[in-house]
This record gives sequence, structure tokens and C-alpha cells, in this order.
Amino acid sequence: MATVKEIKDDAIINIQVNKSYYLMVKALSLQLFTNISVENKDGYLKELLSKEYQDLNDEQRSLYTIILLLAEIETQATKQDLYEKREITLPSENSVKID
Repeated sequence: MATVKEIKDDAIINIQVNKSYYLMVKALSLQLFTNISVENKDGYLKELLSKEYQDLNDEQRSLYTIILLLAEIETQATKQDLYEKREITLPSENSVKID
């Protein structure tokens, strides 16, 4: 028998997340989403978010967990007014022509 540390069942842990970490989590979510081999990815996401966690397979649980983490980071950023607006160039506005 071994003794391990576990977070208490009723624990709520507050962590601070900087932009670099947020972008790493966002990149991970994109990688997980890219690896999904289904034709209708929008339908897949809708179904994923409508199921109970215990009804998901390992791949789905991984993506679901990251989606929840990103949602919480973005919710807190909104509540704390930590967003800034900036203009970006859209691909259709790119003036560089590649032949």
C-alpha cells in the first residue's frame, strides 16, 4: 500500500494564468481538435458538450477538459476586464500575392 496526496473533494483552487500559458492551452486545444477524425467537427463538438463526462471516451475527455479550462480562463478574463482590442489583418486582406 502507498500513500499519495489528493486534492480534497470540496477544494476550490484559484490559480493565476498569464497570456503565455493561455496561448499554450489554446494551442493544445487546437492540436486535440485537429486530431479528431470525423467529417462534421461542428456536430462532434455539439455532441461532446451535450454528453456527461463519464459517457465520453478518452479522446473526448481530453478535449472536453481543455475546453472547460479555456472557458474558465476566458470567463475570468472577461470578469476582470483583462481583454484588449487590437486590429489584425485578415487573410483575404493580405496584399502579398503568391504565385
